[in-house]
Amino acid sequence: MNLENLLLEIVEGVATVTVNRPGALNALNLATLAELEDLVGEIGRNPEIRVAIITGSGTKAFVAGADIATMRDMSPMEAREMALRAHRIFAGIERSAKPFIAAVNGYALGGGCELAMACDIRMAAETAKFGQPEVNLGILPGFGGTQRLPRLIGKGRALELILTGEMIDAREALRIGLVNRIVAPGELLDETRLLAGKIAAKGLPALQLCKQAVINGLEMDIARGCAYEAELFANSFATADQKEGMAAFLEKRPAAFRDC
Repeated sequence: MNLENLLLEIVEGVATVTVNRPGALNALNLATLAELEDLVGEIGRNPEIRVAIITGSGTKAFVAGADIATMRDMSPMEAREMALRAHRIFAGIERSAKPFIAAVNGYALGGGCELAMACDIRMAAETAKFGQPEVNLGILPGFGGTQRLPRLIGKGRALELILTGEMIDAREALRIGLVNRIVAPGELLDETRLLAGKIAAKGLPALQLCKQAVINGLEMDIARGCAYEAELFANSFATADQKEGMAAFLEKRPAAFRDC
């Protein structure tokens, strides 16, 4: 795969995807979105990859937003097409069978915050900054920010951030539930890879079913969600990994999952 705006490294089942446009603070332009769409699909298909990490190059930015210089003169139709593409990519991350972890190393603003929110888990450096500043440009979040942010932190807090366009630091993001954990900047990737390794050690069928239960269940009422969970729970008993996992527990040994 020919990548000009992204870097890809695969080590022990963990793929690290780095948005590599440091001169533009890793802003998302159309070319970067196209590469990201292809790469998310490849991660889903590649049996060697069990977990994916998304981060940004350098120390200033995870993704500072969409590339305003390329958006300034867009027509409404062009803006719609860009938004729909981003929605498709971020939904692909959210619904992928593989877990995605955002390692937020700096500014995660606008499309960058929206990209982080599409991931399953968010790790942040103490120096990270988050926000949806689109209102300052006379527009609104267009890559899922008005939908994922209130689901993560609640309607009131989300509207405050969206309507003011203000940034928050990593500690505030942790307090309101936007990120899972904050670490020293120099430890971010190591800590994220340690977490990814713990997840990668599990069986893929169970990981996929867990993700399905949470992501799809959130779109249901509690009764339908619990019924859906029960069906997925039953499905897990059709896997070899269930037999191995329970046998290993009873025999007091590590499980050797076979991803089937």
